[in-house]
Amino acid sequence: MPNKILILFAHPLFEKSNANNALISHIPNSHNITFHDLYQEYPEFDIDMKREQELLMLHDIIIWHHPMYWYSCPPLLKQWIDIVLEHGWAYGKEGFALKDKPLLQVITTGGRKENYSPLGRDRFTIPQLLEPFNQTAKVCNMIYLPPFVVHGTHSMDEAGYEKNAKLYGQVLEYLENIDLNIKEVSEYHYFNDWIKTKLG
Repeated sequence: MPNKILILFAHPLFEKSNANNALISHIPNSHNITFHDLYQEYPEFDIDMKREQELLMLHDIIIWHHPMYWYSCPPLLKQWIDIVLEHGWAYGKEGFALKDKPLLQVITTGGRKENYSPLGRDRFTIPQLLEPFNQTAKVCNMIYLPPFVVHGTHSMDEAGYEKNAKLYGQVLEYLENIDLNIKEVSEYHYFNDWIKTKLG
C-alpha cells in the first residue's frame, strides 16, 4: 500500500518565491499526495481545527513546507500548530492521534549553508534551530525526520531551482512508495543527503 502524504505549505509571499514555486511544480501528480496551502485556505487565520485534524488522520506522512522566517516558521503555521495539535488529541495522557506518523520539514533559506554553523553568520545549524519543532513532534509521539533544506535561494539561478525541485519530487515519490528506514535516516543531518544515497 502506498503512503499518503500531507504537505502543509505555509508561505505568506508565495507568489514572490522562485524557489518555492519551483519546488511545488515538481510535486508528483498523485492521489496519494495532498498539497494544502494554509495561506490560501485561511487568509484570515481562522483555522478549522477539526478539518485539519481529519486531514492529519487521513495521511501517513506529514510535511511542514515553509521558508525559514526569523529562525522559525511563518505565523500561520505557528498558529496551526497551536490550534490543531490539541491536548487530549495530539498529546497528553490520551493524545495519541499522531503516534508514529513521520514528520518532515521542508525548509528554504535565503542564506547559504555555511552561514548556519558555529562560525557562520547565523551561529547555529539548521537542526539546532529546528529543535523546537523536533520537540513538538516528540511530544505528539511523532517521528521527526531530518529536514529537507534548500539553502541560498536569494543567490540561486534557474538551474539551481530546477535541481532542488527535481530532488524534492524524488523525495516525495520515495516517501509515497517505499517505507523509510527511520534508524538509517536519523543518522543524517539533512534528508537531502540521505535521499541522495538512495537515488545513486
